[in-house]
Amino acid sequence: MAVRGWFTVRVDLVSGAGLHFAPQPGRIFLVGPSHTFLDLATAIDLGFARWDLSHLHEFRFPDGRCFGIPDDEDPRVVDYDTVRVASQVKRGDRFTYIFDFGANWEHHCQVLASNLDPLEVLGHVPQQPTPIWGWGWIPDQYGRRSYGAEA
Repeated sequence: MAVRGWFTVRVDLVSGAGLHFAPQPGRIFLVGPSHTFLDLATAIDLGFARWDLSHLHEFRFPDGRCFGIPDDEDPRVVDYDTVRVASQVKRGDRFTYIFDFGANWEHHCQVLASNLDPLEVLGHVPQQPTPIWGWGWIPDQYGRRSYGAEA
């Protein structure tokens, strides 16, 4: 039985904490038709080894759309737990994910492929967006280079 409607999103870490990456580390995520922007944010944070998840974060689109944690002071931010990614993107679309508004970890995202079958791509149907490919050095979110080191 084919399961269609899944797509891939390439996510490249461009900068953060005063650093600019060249080459840029990245991941490709398999995303399902029912996954929300909160689901995708969680997958990106895990895929980029974030362990302190208490920081604000949001998705920003070139046309001004913004998905994240709702804020009375910024009414343009739509609750990312209520919006499915598939309802907002199509193949070729680009958008940005920002994690930690202080350190400003900026990720460039692009929808690569659409209408995929996760059984063919991954061998099973994952419950959450799942990284299926990755490359590059992932920095510690606080700049530490070893266990016990200070940032």
